[in-house]
Amino acid sequence: MTPMAAKPLAAAAIAQLESDGVATLIGTVVNPAGLTHAKTVPLRRMGAFADPGLGASPVWHAFTIDQTGIVFGDGISVVGDQRIRIDLGGLRILGDGLAWAPGGFFDQNGVPDPYCCRGALRRVEERLAAAGLTAAVGHEIEFVLVGPDGGRLPSTLWAQYGLAGVLEHEGFVRDVTDAATSSGIPIEQFHPEYGANQFEISLPPMPPVAAADLLVLIRIIVGRVARRYGMRVSLSPVPFADSVGNGAHQHFSLLRDGAPLFSDGSGAHGMTPEGEHAVAGLVAGLPEAQGVLCGSVLSGLRMQPGHWSGAYVCWGTENREAAVRFLQGGPANVHGGNVEVKVGDPSANPYLASAAILGLALEGVERGSALPPETGVDPATLTEDQRAQAGTVLLPAGQADALRALDQSASMRRILGDEVIDAVVAVRRYEMEHFGALSPEEQADRFRMAWSV
Repeated sequence: MTPMAAKPLAAAAIAQLESDGVATLIGTVVNPAGLTHAKTVPLRRMGAFADPGLGASPVWHAFTIDQTGIVFGDGISVVGDQRIRIDLGGLRILGDGLAWAPGGFFDQNGVPDPYCCRGALRRVEERLAAAGLTAAVGHEIEFVLVGPDGGRLPSTLWAQYGLAGVLEHEGFVRDVTDAATSSGIPIEQFHPEYGANQFEISLPPMPPVAAADLLVLIRIIVGRVARRYGMRVSLSPVPFADSVGNGAHQHFSLLRDGAPLFSDGSGAHGMTPEGEHAVAGLVAGLPEAQGVLCGSVLSGLRMQPGHWSGAYVCWGTENREAAVRFLQGGPANVHGGNVEVKVGDPSANPYLASAAILGLALEGVERGSALPPETGVDPATLTEDQRAQAGTVLLPAGQADALRALDQSASMRRILGDEVIDAVVAVRRYEMEHFGALSPEEQADRFRMAWSV
């Protein structure tokens, strides 16, 4: 939004929000470590929050998950000032006198900051548009309900995807659904998951930046409702070392001139040639993108075969063990053919995760990348020779390997920018150096609530 456009829109919005009972506005940003930060202002200050924005130190990009650390570097120090500007186009009412809007980082002259994660996704969205493509992204959020201190809740009546989970927490489920509807979030589905006291919410496909904004908003809503019931929400990749992990899967589709790339084509399972190129680019680039999608100190505990985490880099139609799951268009798939990326987890910055996925798909289209053989079985059941012939590799569970691949990736640096990659690598290496030697149980306990809101 241009500065001149922000002011009249803010003035008109304030009057409407006041009539709706809003008194306080929350603006959020998500940093490279996946931490959600916020500033609040009285409603009358909304225009200033949009333009020129509120001051913030560059170190916001380098806060770490241990609640105390900051990773200083050449571009991030105690010197300097940036502005967080909210996007009034994404403003939503939360209720109880609160409204929310997504924010991004700019310099004092209004120029987008290269470290801004929301800005990185915006740039990828613009690159897609310049190539004649539009994208839609649908996020899934998995989380575990825990006690106020992060402890386990009773799960005697819990079963995988069981009705008992809904009935045990029916007030929570109802209130989240009502709050989401009031905030303009059309939840696709909401159900108990595999793990004890674990739920999943699926969000509808939207343009990439708007979809990531919606994910941040639903996390806020879920966290607020959980507090009313004396609970908290763990968004850790592995809340408990002996339990199922939380994923952050993303579905996406691509269109050229309104025509889908993953449906109605002559290629594999109805893909168009460009759709095949997009999937090929994604599969080829995932090992280098792992540090963005699931690069935290805990992520490797989830990245294991047999956990439906996409540990093997391959693609397959409706294959939940493949890193890239293809969903074929047809009567049962109202959104048409689309691709699900399974390796992501909630420790990732959702803006950067979408930017990495879409950027790799775009590079595949631009290069005309050849689609590798499809994997139609659990990759773990194949022999090493069979996997090697298909080009199927097992993603490393070690954080050091994932970060090394990310740091050295020319592709990821083209897609996200050097500043963003350097920041992600810096905060994740801090985790590895300070907490990588802890046992899985100690890591899970230490960071169970690190990404919670």
